[in-house]
Amino acid sequence: MNFDKVVQRICEFIDEIVKSSGSTGVVLGLSGGVDSSTVAYLCTKALGKERVFGLIMPEIGVTPEKDVEDAIKVAEILGIDYKLIEINEIIEVFKEKAGEGSKMAEANLKPRVRMVLNYYYANSMNRLVAGTSNKSELMVGYFTKYGDGGVDFMPIGDLFKTEVFQLASYLGVPRNIIEKKPSAALWPGQTDEEEMGISYAELDEILKLIEKGEKRDDEKFKKVLKMVERSKHKRQMPPVARVRDLL
Repeated sequence: MNFDKVVQRICEFIDEIVKSSGSTGVVLGLSGGVDSSTVAYLCTKALGKERVFGLIMPEIGVTPEKDVEDAIKVAEILGIDYKLIEINEIIEVFKEKAGEGSKMAEANLKPRVRMVLNYYYANSMNRLVAGTSNKSELMVGYFTKYGDGGVDFMPIGDLFKTEVFQLASYLGVPRNIIEKKPSAALWPGQTDEEEMGISYAELDEILKLIEKGEKRDDEKFKKVLKMVERSKHKRQMPPVARVRDLL
């Protein structure tokens, strides 16, 4: 990877997106993970620290304390303003009013609450919400629709997860953040790779083949291909029933 050119291209992209929208900067969720940390570094490089605002939104009892500490550390290293908001009470009030849901419904509620908070601050500050999803997650649908997928633009959306690790190292993201096991922290002890049933290294290898239109006759390839196909709706605008020809 030509890191200099990749960083330059992404930073120009961020700057242009913000300028063309008439926004004053960006808001992003800081999870303490490698993706959000990398996006924070890129946005700060592109816009300057005064135009980047981080929201740290842990669920106490589920989000590891170390993740919160790492998110704060990133904000302090970059010198960006940030706010810490525990989302437990918001989730509890929602469940109290709406009733108990399934495990997956409640898991997806968390990123959707965070999305609402991101946009609440972005709207209040005349800013855009910077997404932190990578290409691996986008291709297999490993994100919550209208949750962490609800953003204005995606700086690292064309980088596979293994490439994000490399870029994070180049940018100087703290080593312990790069080396920790990726997790959406949807429930205690949850990790991305365990939930998907495949390592990011294997996943990215297969996704690159799929992107090239190549095939492989093994179970893991078929599993990943199925994930890509079943999650198409997450990568598209909601379909519209066409009736203009009848009017």
